[in-house]
Amino acid sequence: MIKHCLSLFITLSIASGVSAQNIHIKQKKDTAKQLEPVIIRGYLSDQPLLSVPASVSVISKAQLSLQPDNSFVSALNSVPGVRAEERSPGSYRLSIRGSLLRSPFGIRDVKIYYDEIPLTDAGGNTYLNAIDINSINHIEILKGPDGSLFGANSGGVVLLSPVNLHTDSNSVLLGLNGGSYGLVHENVAIQNQIGNSRLSLNQGYESYGGYRQHSYMQRHFIQAVNRWTYNGKDELRALAFYSDLNYQTPGGLTLAQYQADPQSARLPTKFVPGAIAQKIGITTKMLLGGVVNELHINNRLRNVLSVFGSYVDFSNPFITNYEQRYESTYGLRTYFELSSEKHTDYGWKLNLGLEWQQTKADINNYGNRKGVRDTAQTLDKINTNQHFFFTRYVFDLYKRWHAEAALSLNFYDYKFRNVYPNAEADFTNRHFTPQLMPRVALSYDVTDNFIWRASVSRGYSTPTTAEIRPTNNIINTNLQAQYGWNYETGFRLRNADQSMFLDASVFYYVLHNAIVLRLNPDETEYYINAGGTHQPGIELYFSDWIISQNGSGFIRGLQFNESLTLNKFTFSGDYHNATANYPDNKLTGVPGQVIVSSFQIKFPDRFYLFIEHNYTGRIPLTDANTVFASHYNLLQTKAGWQFTVNRKSKFEIYAGAGNLLNEKYSLGNDLNAVGNRFYNPAPLRNYFIGFNAGF
Repeated sequence: MIKHCLSLFITLSIASGVSAQNIHIKQKKDTAKQLEPVIIRGYLSDQPLLSVPASVSVISKAQLSLQPDNSFVSALNSVPGVRAEERSPGSYRLSIRGSLLRSPFGIRDVKIYYDEIPLTDAGGNTYLNAIDINSINHIEILKGPDGSLFGANSGGVVLLSPVNLHTDSNSVLLGLNGGSYGLVHENVAIQNQIGNSRLSLNQGYESYGGYRQHSYMQRHFIQAVNRWTYNGKDELRALAFYSDLNYQTPGGLTLAQYQADPQSARLPTKFVPGAIAQKIGITTKMLLGGVVNELHINNRLRNVLSVFGSYVDFSNPFITNYEQRYESTYGLRTYFELSSEKHTDYGWKLNLGLEWQQTKADINNYGNRKGVRDTAQTLDKINTNQHFFFTRYVFDLYKRWHAEAALSLNFYDYKFRNVYPNAEADFTNRHFTPQLMPRVALSYDVTDNFIWRASVSRGYSTPTTAEIRPTNNIINTNLQAQYGWNYETGFRLRNADQSMFLDASVFYYVLHNAIVLRLNPDETEYYINAGGTHQPGIELYFSDWIISQNGSGFIRGLQFNESLTLNKFTFSGDYHNATANYPDNKLTGVPGQVIVSSFQIKFPDRFYLFIEHNYTGRIPLTDANTVFASHYNLLQTKAGWQFTVNRKSKFEIYAGAGNLLNEKYSLGNDLNAVGNRFYNPAPLRNYFIGFNAGF
């Protein structure tokens, strides 16, 4: 680990030295080409990233375009503190500054929004894998618990923007790429401006044979966004998407199986059949829609209101049963913002709002007869209600001090009824005590380009529907919410022309009542509150255009990016399972070090080259820390040529490769797995080629 950190800081020093040597050249050539500051919208209104008193990362459309576009995983993993996994194509898991102990599959403990609409339902489930990455314009990631504005979460918040706010031209964009293991990905985007109305349509199709047996994935996706501007600057947005996703799940392997044949699906035993025989997989059909209205009542007062709904048809034939879920969600989110007069030494904003969601779920389990639904085992109905009120006060003093105080009051309850075999007539109610979730933050402009920040926030995460009613088919009314406090400080630094940017954070998160997955001998799941964790960490992000984007010579632009994550996450003294305590053990599923380095090089005639290296440290696979996944190094590259035929027609052709070092690794381990089936092998060296056309 020491040599990796030493290499990092040597690289940073060299990069900074080269930048310093060329600063006089930059000043001469680029005085009139200062880069635009990064603006975020996550905290209810536009503000420069530099001065935000929170750990926020932004993945722009330009950054997304450099990454493989068949998955969110590579782009998300370029952000310090974020770990995205894909155990098989289409099977996402995601954590922010935490572990995946709650997530055998899917996304929990992270709140995700699609524009102003919660993609996370009232039951805590998020179907990020339903979305085609090409439909997203940019991503904002708010790291650490932030329930003061976004409700129950103890991990963080992800904001997906399907709307391009900075273009009003009519256009048609086409894209097609293909690659190893049967990858085919096609997308079309149409934008039409008529008067004050702008309609954007996105369509995507992806299929992937997969590296392993029984890992085929297919997604059909269509999205529509209409923006209508009225009364000058007021806006009504209508958003909707439909996704039809199905993917096979090959299942975990033991170490011996992984070493002997990593492409194999889970093998049968004397007691249970294998993945292929049972045809295990997941099908998710999702329809989401809503309207968002932004109204400026006067120059100082505005209101944002979103009304939304979604429907999910989910099925999962598994080794032991066949699960079907039908989930309908509806709700609203609204807030007012009152601002002070502009051009004063003391500026402030006051927000008041609420968010309300209700999800009704029919969760049914049947026998699985080789992929065919068999006789009913248990049929349940669960209705979940989650709502919270929030307020936030922000003030700026002499354009140097920036302070925020925010607070939410959170309500959560669910009711359930067994339809079969007990045929209960009435619902049983389970109410959670209302919880306050505060956040206090401060930043100070030491100079115009150097900002210090600090914050304290409370995290609170209620059990999800999938945890209350897991695959053992027993509704667990004793499961409590997990909660904790996060303490953080850091700074941001940039140079005069904003071509260099450094963001550093140090945090300490103390979590209590951690919700974790446990497995029965027959591999059915249940969840317990297992105790606490201590989560100190360091995150650093550095970016520098060492050679200006518009330079002359053979290299017209050279950008270096570095992302560093150092964790020392451990269990506290009271953390336990049914048979043992694990004080001070490393937190399961969390690598201690992740270093992601990349170069973007621009050549004459709009040729470009992107190279990224990801080092991920060892990962504990059991709470007892008896088994670790080895560290791995991933190297990927993409090269392309962008050219124009005429003023209105642009084309791009590109090719790339993943895992160039042919590393043997598992991108998504099954933690504390029954039978030591921990490993889900990822593809070895692979290639892709494609083109984009815009008119």
